[in-house]
Amino acid sequence: MNHNTPLPRVPSASPRPVRRRLSDVHRRVATAARLRSQGVAAAEADEQCRPGGPWQQVLPGVYLLHPGPPTSEERLHAVLMYAARQTSTPGVPSQPASGDPHRPVYRDAMITGLAALNLHGLASAPPLTSLEHVDVLVPRLRRLRSTGCAHVVRTASLPAPEQATGVPVAPVPRALADAVAGLTDAGLVRRLLSEAVRGGHCEPASVVRELNDAKLLSRPHVVDAVDALLAEGRAIAEERLYAMVREHGLPDPVWNVDLRLPGGPRLGGLDAYWPDQAVAVELDTRAPRQDDDALWSEYARKREHLERLGITVVYVTPRKLRDASEQQAAVIRTALMASGDRDPAAYVVVLPRH
Repeated sequence: MNHNTPLPRVPSASPRPVRRRLSDVHRRVATAARLRSQGVAAAEADEQCRPGGPWQQVLPGVYLLHPGPPTSEERLHAVLMYAARQTSTPGVPSQPASGDPHRPVYRDAMITGLAALNLHGLASAPPLTSLEHVDVLVPRLRRLRSTGCAHVVRTASLPAPEQATGVPVAPVPRALADAVAGLTDAGLVRRLLSEAVRGGHCEPASVVRELNDAKLLSRPHVVDAVDALLAEGRAIAEERLYAMVREHGLPDPVWNVDLRLPGGPRLGGLDAYWPDQAVAVELDTRAPRQDDDALWSEYARKREHLERLGITVVYVTPRKLRDASEQQAAVIRTALMASGDRDPAAYVVVLPRH
């Protein structure tokens, strides 16, 4: 609402002018309940929204306090005001205890899907202005329907929201799953997943877990994108492992090897191995997949077999390499130093891994 916007007449008993009270409404978007609390009755709000009037109703119970199309930011807040759980005053988002008293805090509602990915800063996500609707994530039992520019997405377990440009957004893995659910463009799906991991927004395992929970791994174009994602995620994790060894002064291992018993079967591949100390490092890049139960069992059997042969196996995850590389280096250094206190390991043949 600008300074020339006409305002409804209000009773003279109002404690202060409506113009002043409405000028405080955050982002020039307000719920019907918020307007009522400011002294604007429903009939008065409807009068302001008449054809050619200064206001417009953009969603049920949500008003834009100026003519013309909403900005992307106003549309985001309108969707959140529509979807947020009602507080003590119906339809009014709860307010923060400190900070900007006019900035709403939206309960049990957050932006997800492509809009959230855009807000997280993914360049592959389309601009907000090109989106026909904004996905908003709410608890499954909410009685709410998709309408206008608001597309309601339900979940049994609402994640903790993150903040981006002043609005609550779903974490990147959840936003990716909600976006992919509505996409048929294989190239876009692959670009979004790749950028999310390459840009450090999340780890591949968390993305695959969300896609699996959303039952999207039966779609061929999603499976292809996930395979590429896991390969890229492993390459990034390997680079972090090389950097950790170099930056924290660990002895040089032999990289990417296969172990075999002399004249016997293959014991499995390792990402790094110190033969003199019989210490191995393997990247734990497993991700939940619909067909991975057998793979996980094989993974556990491999570890148990190596440890029975006296080989200490240290498993590190991509997240730990990213967030706690010094701690991981200390674990490996401790294993190397402790090798002299252990019984000698079985003799194994070390071969390059293909």
